[in-house]
Amino acid sequence: MDIARIYMRVSTKAQDLARQESLTAEARAAGYYIAGVYREKESGAKADRPELLRMIEDLQPGDVVVAERIDRISRLPLPEAEKLVASIRAKGARLSVPGVVDLSELAAEATGVTRVVLESCQDMLLRVALQSARDDYEDRRERQRQGIQIAKAAGRYKGRPEDKATHQRIVALRSSGYSIAETAKLAECSQSQVKRISALEKTAKTTGSTSP
Repeated sequence: MDIARIYMRVSTKAQDLARQESLTAEARAAGYYIAGVYREKESGAKADRPELLRMIEDLQPGDVVVAERIDRISRLPLPEAEKLVASIRAKGARLSVPGVVDLSELAAEATGVTRVVLESCQDMLLRVALQSARDDYEDRRERQRQGIQIAKAAGRYKGRPEDKATHQRIVALRSSGYSIAETAKLAECSQSQVKRISALEKTAKTTGSTSP
């Protein structure tokens, strides 16, 4: 029986994973044994996603990583995305993602030139999918930037509302000696946000101003 590990991801805490929950039932219906389900609310443009890293650590030879789309796995720049996929392959696992044709079994059974061609096609298709995911991410960011500029010009942009509760929780945890990674997990936010708030707090103490 094939063994699958399901990876689900959305980009923000406000989003939910409901649509992706069907992956588990679909994988079971396809004959997979589900060894683990990993749910994440982090940007795909980050490589240090806790659940992603935990999944990779758990992978065993022969496991199949199932995701809704390739952009759930990565929106990283191509070199970093390829490194991420290589870390999955290094564990003897493979990807099962819509839009990415899996030629690994055919390549394993082939020899000589045929095997080289199949492996090259697999790598090319994967590179195209990973680059497309990154391009879509960059396009979204550019549209967002343009939207903010238009809103600012019209006097309608007020910026992202500040989450004071999370800010205070981060400050309290860091003051208690928790590491950046531990604080991010306990405060349910990203490590980059912990670093940003910590830097702001340090600046506020240095200048004598009161942090928000």
